[in-house]
Amino acid sequence: MSKGKTILLVEDDPAIAMIIRETLVGECAHFASVASIAERNAWLADNRPDLVISDVVLPDGDGIDSLPGAGVDANTPVIVLSAQNTLDTAVRATGIGSYDYLPKPFDLDELTASVRAALQRQAESAIRIDPGQADSHGLVGRAPAMQAVYRTIARLASNDLAVLILGESGTGKEVVARAIHATGLRRAGPFVAINMAAIPRELIEAELFGHERGAFTGAHSRNAGRFEQAAGGTLFLDEIGDMPLEAQTRLLRVLQSNEYSTVGGSQALRADVRVIAATHRDMRTLVADGRFREDLFYRLNVIPVTLPPLRDRRSDIAALVRHFVDAGRRSGLPDRQFAPAAMQWLERYDWPGNVRELGNVVQRLAVLSRDTVVTVRDVETVLHEGGGDGGAVEPATLIARAIDDWAREEMACAASDGAIHEKLEAIVEAALFRRVLRDVRGNQLEAARRLGINRNTLRKRLGQLDIDPAHP
Repeated sequence: MSKGKTILLVEDDPAIAMIIRETLVGECAHFASVASIAERNAWLADNRPDLVISDVVLPDGDGIDSLPGAGVDANTPVIVLSAQNTLDTAVRATGIGSYDYLPKPFDLDELTASVRAALQRQAESAIRIDPGQADSHGLVGRAPAMQAVYRTIARLASNDLAVLILGESGTGKEVVARAIHATGLRRAGPFVAINMAAIPRELIEAELFGHERGAFTGAHSRNAGRFEQAAGGTLFLDEIGDMPLEAQTRLLRVLQSNEYSTVGGSQALRADVRVIAATHRDMRTLVADGRFREDLFYRLNVIPVTLPPLRDRRSDIAALVRHFVDAGRRSGLPDRQFAPAAMQWLERYDWPGNVRELGNVVQRLAVLSRDTVVTVRDVETVLHEGGGDGGAVEPATLIARAIDDWAREEMACAASDGAIHEKLEAIVEAALFRRVLRDVRGNQLEAARRLGINRNTLRKRLGQLDIDPAHP
């Protein structure tokens, strides 16, 4: 127990408040719980907590925005709890100097560990975030895999450490890099990006560090490199895994000394940048194969951020679709709605191109769909025309997933009578029979032949399933 310590909990959900109290009552000498901003302010008028745990959405306002000036000492650690699991919430929590941010539902062991650590040492200095920069950072989604990303970005706001963003192509690595820049200490400076895979190897050093007039054939004037252009801000080195070894050596020296010189120049210039690198490659494999310097890898990999592929955050697909539809509408594309079946199709697709591919597909659907409501046929057509078949889930896999979802819900239903096999057999048979009958224009003899069953058996099952062969 932390002797003499007082914890103030601000939580309007009685069940959650009770669970937290029972979990933490042994971690402090005094535990107080209030359910609103007004109750919190009244309690703070007469008491001084050693730790504040606060929800964001409270009956009378925002638990984050209302906390500064409420009487909490600047050095008092704050743990923010929120069901609004977005980067904006994490950044605002960091902006009030919170010690930690835990998205709901949270793990009680994680909460306890955070409380113990917070009570053992002072909270970090408050980080001032420009409210105008904290509205949106281009990141969409509340899946658990994204929550870890949000929390890491928020914790990077108070320092200038190098960051290495890892993830498959199309997962949004540059979006995350821009979010780190926009919430960090250098947000007033420029954000300069360079794709290492797109620069000819003989020009990489000139692109990074600039060159003097006459440094090489065609250098008719002095050009500032990306390090100089990004001075005071952030330099984003995309696809760092494709950087040639000779350029890696030069970059390592710059990161070690914070100085560089232009190609053909002799004057030492200060590298006044925060470096964020990104790659879709397996960096440890590149190091093991001798294609990437180990010392440079560790120099860049101070804070790793790993982005999940879209197939691992399918619950975010609907929100991402809405985001892309809204963005398209603002740029002049037609507004679109998605039929439930079409959205389910998108959520079951494996998206080898990740978020980038989804955004492209939504834009094409906005242009090519004939109606305001996008159908399954629209989605299938656009993906086929766009060469997306390679990422499509096999029909058998889609059927298996659908059966898995249906069976899970059926077994969880209190009214389930246990006849799951019979129910599923009827559903599958009815869909199959209707499909075949439509293809053969109601010809039962041909339908039976294609199905591989006796015509009398087909006729009997059609009657049991109440299917009119003329109008399936």
